[in-house]
Amino acid sequence: MTLEEFSSGEQKTERMDKVGDALEEVLSKALSQRTITVGVYEAAKLLNVDPDNVVLCLLAADEDDDRDVALQIHFTLIQAFCCENDINILRVSNPGRLAELLLLETDAGPAASEGAEQPPDLHCVLVTNPHSSQWKDPALSQLICFCRESRYMDQWVPVINLPER
Repeated sequence: MTLEEFSSGEQKTERMDKVGDALEEVLSKALSQRTITVGVYEAAKLLNVDPDNVVLCLLAADEDDDRDVALQIHFTLIQAFCCENDINILRVSNPGRLAELLLLETDAGPAASEGAEQPPDLHCVLVTNPHSSQWKDPALSQLICFCRESRYMDQWVPVINLPER
């Protein structure tokens, strides 16, 4: 490996870390502002009713989910809709970390009794923009810029691996 290749790889890793940090910040703000929609079905309902206010779509799947044909069909339809409506899309490769960021428990340990609720569907998360001031958010601007740059390189749904903390 040449120094140039090493430096390029190091820059790419650093850039992906920054994008992951920006995503964490956007999700934190969206949670506090209650501008987040979680779940494939709930997301589809919102996209049908109010697509103009959706600024970011996250599709989360791990390796097991990649083999779920029904989920992949949902993802394909959501991706097509988002592309048609100029909604930025990111794919998150570690749904467990996404659940932590959204303050949701994915642990089905001893605390989960037989009558416990199903864990929330984190396969699709939408962030909406209720106020124009959110567009001035540097973290959201960074994510939008990253998505745009990825599209220019024909990567329509860039994959983000959220860093473990």
